[in-house]
Amino acid sequence: MNEQHRNQSMDANPLTPVVECVDVSMTYSEGRLTVDVLRDIDFSVNAGEQVAVVGTSGSGKSTLLHLLGGLAEPSAGRIVIDGQDINRLSQSARGDLRNRALGFVYQFHHLLPEFTALENVAMPLWIRKEDANESLRQAEEILVKVGLENRMTHKPGELSGGERQRAAMARALVTKPKCIMADEPTGNLDAKTAESIHQLMLSLNCEFNTSLIVVTHDMNLARKMERIVGIENGCIVNK
Repeated sequence: MNEQHRNQSMDANPLTPVVECVDVSMTYSEGRLTVDVLRDIDFSVNAGEQVAVVGTSGSGKSTLLHLLGGLAEPSAGRIVIDGQDINRLSQSARGDLRNRALGFVYQFHHLLPEFTALENVAMPLWIRKEDANESLRQAEEILVKVGLENRMTHKPGELSGGERQRAAMARALVTKPKCIMADEPTGNLDAKTAESIHQLMLSLNCEFNTSLIVVTHDMNLARKMERIVGIENGCIVNK
């Protein structure tokens, strides 16, 4: 970790977890068949920390990210986001917490095709019912930071794969979340474009001091993170 990032993390009180799971298990049942996807997971991410979650296909790493993001409920255990146990919240309060504290980036960008890059990035702020013009101003500011200042009025179909992922990252950052959760964010990109997205994610992590959790099979990316967490057969094998 470079010295600048170390100082930023210390200023944000890294001893306080932004995201935490406590004794979390996830089990799926189909008829008489029961599948333990995750078992007794204890895991936390501190303010400003970069964490890669790695494992083979089917190991449970994407399921863990969905649980940490409040997108699914565990069969047992607690998920705590920004100090709140999300399973104790109503669906409405859980959605508000996700919108405020978390940003998401997926392998597929999930940009809305009928809206411009600028409008897509402003969307989370509009969902908050923030002022429309101020939302666009903040979206423009973030798009400049990710290098899309000349592509703001373009719709997703008019952008390259790398540009779409940059727009997706801008959308995740526009709410100034405590943590960005990325699931195979470069899985659909060529090696050169993937490397540029890797570098952008890490630089934005430092600039915004936003925690970064990346699920990836790409060990080149994982090794650039501060910490690697391995998942094997539903269990954490290293932290």
